[in-house]
Amino acid sequence: MLVGTPLYIWYYATVADTPLWEAVWTSTIMGCANIIDLTSLLARNSKHAIPRVHRDIYPLFKALPPGDFRRLIRLSTRRKVASAEIITQENVPANRLFYLISGSAKVTKKDEGFEMPAGVFVGEVPFVTGQNSVATTELHVGTEILEWSFDALKKRAAKSERFGLALQAMIAEDLAHKVAAGVAPHDSEHLAQNFKNQARRLEGLMQKD
Repeated sequence: MLVGTPLYIWYYATVADTPLWEAVWTSTIMGCANIIDLTSLLARNSKHAIPRVHRDIYPLFKALPPGDFRRLIRLSTRRKVASAEIITQENVPANRLFYLISGSAKVTKKDEGFEMPAGVFVGEVPFVTGQNSVATTELHVGTEILEWSFDALKKRAAKSERFGLALQAMIAEDLAHKVAAGVAPHDSEHLAQNFKNQARRLEGLMQKD
């Protein structure tokens, strides 16, 4: 279409004694719109879209196109824990989502504890259900995390269906791994399946692009 548009413009400009200006302008506008769409698509999928300071962690989010990763990371705070820190408390409302980049955390639920390794989300269940936290999570010294406000993520997801579906797809994969490991809440398998269905919608959107 990009090749054909200039030919259409040339044709409408020369086919008659007087250029067919309406057709010329229509073809020009359509051509510009196609160029903008193509440029946006290339930019979204280019690795140059990944912020340089966060390129080291992009492999942890490789399911996301670079452009979606950039949007996600811009909403986050990246930090390393200097002292032990409790980020969720069992049966207490939560308002932040976390991702463990490195290090680990101690998770306690109903007086039973276990170690949570890096590479997982924390706070994803209250984020998607609006319910209280299902466990108490304490970060160990030196653990590096990403941190998001629930409100910021939900506002962004409301503006962009693509972003919302991409985020849901990541949480679905995370929950599926936790279910397989037997460390997820009893209703997480149902949540993970719902998110997998949303992930298929995301794949459909990406194919359309």
